[in-house]
Amino acid sequence: MEFVKCLGHPEEFYNLLRFRIGGQYKLLYKMDQDSLSSGLKTCYKYLHQTSRSFSVVIQALDEELRHAVCIFYLILRALDTLEDDMTISIEKKVPLLHNFHSYLYEPDWRFMESKEKDRQVLEDFPTISLEFRKLALKYQTVIANSSRKMGFGMAEFLNKQVTSEEEWDKYCHYVAGLVGIGLSQLFSASELEDPVVGNDLECANSMGLFLQKTNIIRDYLDDHKSGREFWPQEVMAIATLATCYNNQQVFKGVVKIRKGQTVTLMMDATNMPAVKAIIDQYMEEIYHRIPDSDSSSSKTKETISTIRAQNLPSCQLISRSQYSPVYLSFLMLLAALSWQYVSTLSQVTEDYVQTGEH
Repeated sequence: MEFVKCLGHPEEFYNLLRFRIGGQYKLLYKMDQDSLSSGLKTCYKYLHQTSRSFSVVIQALDEELRHAVCIFYLILRALDTLEDDMTISIEKKVPLLHNFHSYLYEPDWRFMESKEKDRQVLEDFPTISLEFRKLALKYQTVIANSSRKMGFGMAEFLNKQVTSEEEWDKYCHYVAGLVGIGLSQLFSASELEDPVVGNDLECANSMGLFLQKTNIIRDYLDDHKSGREFWPQEVMAIATLATCYNNQQVFKGVVKIRKGQTVTLMMDATNMPAVKAIIDQYMEEIYHRIPDSDSSSSKTKETISTIRAQNLPSCQLISRSQYSPVYLSFLMLLAALSWQYVSTLSQVTEDYVQTGEH
């Protein structure tokens, strides 16, 4: 199905095909499953079940850091699951959020009353907390501190409406900015990055806010149906933001970018000029979709022009692909025909074998 979605986008089709047949191993380290404890194997299983996209990027990390980030993600996923569960009363939820960081050191603590789809991370929390306690103390300290601040921040906004951009930033700091800060501090603690990475709180927080605000835009409909309001009354990753802009589907369901688009972004974003060029590309897409009749069109155009001006001249990039659209279209057609041929041949062979057995 993902290949079908990319048929009108030759470069994405080619990159997705290349990724599936081996390109992924250039991005991901091969994990030695035999060296993992049964608990860690379970944690990586939960990681893949709760977020395939995060699973891919986490597995691209070096081993010691990879385990720490995996556990960090699952702990915050458990905390987020508690916050999102609208079946839990406020009276019960507040102390759970306030005390959540302490449960990391309670071997038997688990929560069995959640109705959320990711509830397994709460029901099997002893497995996750055990692997947390096995981490080096430098990683435990970062994770526990982030969990404590996030839990108290989430509790603060349970009965509080987000009415201004200032409050929006504060909420996004609690649920995402702290994630960016925690990750940066884990990177520095591993000594794979310089201490300055973990100390640059403004940059890490800004990254988290950007991603969270994109998710709020994308999940607007689901949040509204669930009785959650995170959109400021006063008022994405960049590819998702461009996809959501002036798109009525935002009010009909979850809007996501194509898998081939994701793979293409991963393969293209190999340096800062490339990243800036990608941002510039999607800014241009948004710019061309701004309706003149929109009362905010002038301000939106001004904002986009400012962003694009800051990107220049480093975003004057290399061609996004060394292959022409015609050549890529030919490859797509050849791949589709080959797939059809192999599928038909396999079916004929299977029918022949079954006939012979009878």
